[in-house]
Amino acid sequence: MSVSSWVSTSLPYLTPQATGRGDAWAAEAEAQGRRGTQRILYAGEAPAPAEVAGLLRIPEGDPVVVRRRLILLDERPNELTDTYYPSAIAQGTALARTAKIRGGAVTLLAELGHVGVRVSEDVTATMPDEEESRSLETTPGDPVLRLTRLTLDRDDRPIQVDRMVMPALRQRLRYTIEIG
Repeated sequence: MSVSSWVSTSLPYLTPQATGRGDAWAAEAEAQGRRGTQRILYAGEAPAPAEVAGLLRIPEGDPVVVRRRLILLDERPNELTDTYYPSAIAQGTALARTAKIRGGAVTLLAELGHVGVRVSEDVTATMPDEEESRSLETTPGDPVLRLTRLTLDRDDRPIQVDRMVMPALRQRLRYTIEIG
């Protein structure tokens, strides 16, 4: 992998941050001597796409709150992420607004009483569409990784769905699994 590649683990993005801390992305990038930022491209209500509706256990097209972000590593596009929340959880909160959230969305969810305790992730590799290729600044023929993450609370209720698109040639996903 090139010097611009990124090794990513999921755990920092699933754990609420301590009071007064920044978001997990900026902290993880800084720990590796890099600069992690993000641009919020959209935040608000939208109809749930079929895959998201199925994961959130709601009818397709029902309103959900979505935050669409362009994640940057050293000012270079590293990931497109759409995060969806049930309207009952997120409507009228900072999740539905374009301002950055101190400590990140997972921290805000925990403050609202919604803590993720189980997560499932599915990863596939495909070719990007034109908008994804342009946004991620990939060259023709470069594949992307698509990661879909579902977060459930202690009552097995879905509280968040993330759909991420990452340039495959700049990524390595690392999973550590404890069995016990």
